[in-house]
Amino acid sequence: MNASQRLRVFIAIALALIGSSACASRSEPDQPPSRYGLGHAANQDEIVVIAQSVLPDGEGLPAGRGTAARGAPLFAQRCAGCHGPAGEGTALGPKLIGRDPRIGFPFATDPNAVKTIGNYWPYATTVYDYVRRAMPLSAPGSLRPDEIYALTAFLLAKNEVIPDSMVIDAETLPAVRMPARDRFVLDDRRGGHVIR
Repeated sequence: MNASQRLRVFIAIALALIGSSACASRSEPDQPPSRYGLGHAANQDEIVVIAQSVLPDGEGLPAGRGTAARGAPLFAQRCAGCHGPAGEGTALGPKLIGRDPRIGFPFATDPNAVKTIGNYWPYATTVYDYVRRAMPLSAPGSLRPDEIYALTAFLLAKNEVIPDSMVIDAETLPAVRMPARDRFVLDDRRGGHVIR
């Protein structure tokens, strides 16, 4: 037996011994650990941040207000690092600003079509909800309602959805009609035999 063959035999025996000793040391069936040692238990403040939803009709929007002018410096400070100074997207974050294509809706047939808030997002209220829940990536839930309204106004204005001067709040934001709104329908299926 040459050296290479002896090494393979040694490794096979070692693995067999390790496996058999691991099996022998278990007296109970496999049980998941009670705790994996990752993260921490959520406190009430953390739960409140993620347990609120803003629905397409605006239900759940908090008090507050914002404008694109107020959102511009916030975007530069809190968002541009990932999404680019003009919302053009980077390796860290997707493109947010852009209305092309203005005619048609190629997203189901063209895998290279880039989805943005201006050409794909169906509801302005859920822009607010997403920013509130998930952004900035390094500190989700850290923005105050007025900041989120301002960022939402900035994104909508840059996507030519609202005028730069518009003030958005819980009353005006649900009235904003997104360019792709009619491309989406609510799923009203109830399940069971009605789904084919």
